[in-house]
Amino acid sequence: MADTRLPGSCPFCGGSVVVTDFACRDCGATVNGLFDPCPFCALDADQRRFLMSFVRCRGNIKEVEKDLGISYPTVRARLDAVAKNLGFGPAPDRGARADVLAMLERGEITADEAAEMLKGS
Repeated sequence: MADTRLPGSCPFCGGSVVVTDFACRDCGATVNGLFDPCPFCALDADQRRFLMSFVRCRGNIKEVEKDLGISYPTVRARLDAVAKNLGFGPAPDRGARADVLAMLERGEITADEAAEMLKGS
């Protein structure tokens, strides 16, 4: 079946979209008006797949890494992109030494990942 999700933006100009009517598949009733689309409609297919994995893994980043076959920094970058597209603004600074060391201590990242992250701080 084709992807029939509401696009997150106008396919012609890129502007914001609103839903103007919807219908019941069972009884055929229709409702007209101006309705805001689901915020998840703004996510592209890859972001929706990432979000599904994140929820399936109950937010455990190590499990998301395994599920998608990607590294810790890639998981964080994708999570930041999803949050931004959902309107949550920029992610807090994760480059602080103490934050990186705390993540390492909790086992959220490997020593190699911590070293890579600390290079930029």
